[in-house]
Amino acid sequence: MFKRTTFIFTILVAYIVLQFLWWEILLVRQSDTIIALKQNIAALSSSDDSIIIRDIADLQNKKTIRLYMIVGEGTVFLIILLFGVFQVRKSIRKEKELAAQKNNFILSVSHELKTPIAATKLQLQTLLKHDLERDKQKELLNNALNETSRLHKLVDNVLMANQIENKNLSTQKENLNLSALVEDTVKRYFSEQLEHKTITLNIEPNITYFGDKELLPSIVINLIENAIKYSFEAVCIAVVLKLVNQKPLLEIKDTGCGIPDAEKETIFHKFYRSGSEHTRKTKGTGIGLYIVKSICDLHGIQIKALDHNPQGSIFQLQF
Repeated sequence: MFKRTTFIFTILVAYIVLQFLWWEILLVRQSDTIIALKQNIAALSSSDDSIIIRDIADLQNKKTIRLYMIVGEGTVFLIILLFGVFQVRKSIRKEKELAAQKNNFILSVSHELKTPIAATKLQLQTLLKHDLERDKQKELLNNALNETSRLHKLVDNVLMANQIENKNLSTQKENLNLSALVEDTVKRYFSEQLEHKTITLNIEPNITYFGDKELLPSIVINLIENAIKYSFEAVCIAVVLKLVNQKPLLEIKDTGCGIPDAEKETIFHKFYRSGSEHTRKTKGTGIGLYIVKSICDLHGIQIKALDHNPQGSIFQLQF
């Protein structure tokens, strides 16, 4: 579809440019012919050589001025046309990239939806078909619950991304204990990682902030999930909240694969996923960081992706 559109557009633009150049040449030739005829008329209508020379010189000046005018206006028109062509091609390329990203998003979401549903179904079928010990039953039920929670978070993200795109996401701000909110969010969603010390908390107590208590946890959840995803096997994440110049500063630090400098801004774009084949093998939909950035924008929070020495990333949020 895009290839055919680009081909037709290129042919059309080439035809317009060639036609324009051809008409400009014809216009210059016609102007030369008119000036030449006027010179002949001037030579025949007067017997005074000085008058003839003067008239011919005037006509020659008019010819030069007209030539400059035609070439100048033609050049300006051509520049404007080529600039417009460049912008249109740029828009087509962006639409092509967005279409590819949307297609990848649909495939990713389909996979992400099917996986927890299939896992939950298998665990429930196992419980129904087999008379298992109490501990095994509890393990399967916990696994099913975890998969259901994962599915719930995915659906929440998709719905929130749709609200953001349609500009329907609003905030209900109030005075919050940001320290308690961040700590409770991490303990609620990442209790297993806290237990195994793969996530550590360094939170100054009683830091307050005026924000939306329903939206701010999504920032913490998505950033930590992103850190876990791209840390692969060696998960080591630090959640730091402190006051800097009397303003809250939140940092999510990991020791994962890191983010190339060229992608530190684009990772927040909708549907964007890193171009690295190593990271593309991970699960994801490309909307988590887009949601984070959108919520930050609604709160006036500045978010940056920084390098974490010796390796990994730091997502820094200045409230």
